[in-house]
Amino acid sequence: MTTRDDDALSWAGDDDPTLVSAPPADEPAAPRRSNTDVSAITTTPAAASVPSGNASEPDDTHGDRAAGMSSAALVSLGVLGGIYLLYTIGWIVGGLRMNGVVGFLVAPSSFVPAAIVAVLAPAIWFGVAFLLTRERPSWQRFAWLAAGVVLLVPWPFVMIGTGL
Repeated sequence: MTTRDDDALSWAGDDDPTLVSAPPADEPAAPRRSNTDVSAITTTPAAASVPSGNASEPDDTHGDRAAGMSSAALVSLGVLGGIYLLYTIGWIVGGLRMNGVVGFLVAPSSFVPAAIVAVLAPAIWFGVAFLLTRERPSWQRFAWLAAGVVLLVPWPFVMIGTGL
């Protein structure tokens, strides 16, 4: 008979033989299965008998990225994504507020494309910084995203505000 403390630390079905648990932290995880060499899968016997020449090289298409981003990195990415979303809204509001004032300074045919690019700039920066730093260390991704936070401040919204 188990004690009450042992019952608190177990779950019904823990002794199930089909249960697969993660390896302990001190054991390395099982290596990934490498992709099949497509040159070996041919219909002609002559091509199948020729070695590909790279059989001794390990398949490094997946890299060492078996582990995902940490929780802190995901939360930080979400916070920075929210800042970029607020910047997009700020550029929309600031651009609409500047629409009446800008008529004296530049032609509307110049202002409209510039306003569209300004509204899209935070989303483009976030996407490009995220995609181009996939294979880089995470500190570089966050450095580029932080640079965008500094450079893409919606100045029309900051200087004029909503005008309410």
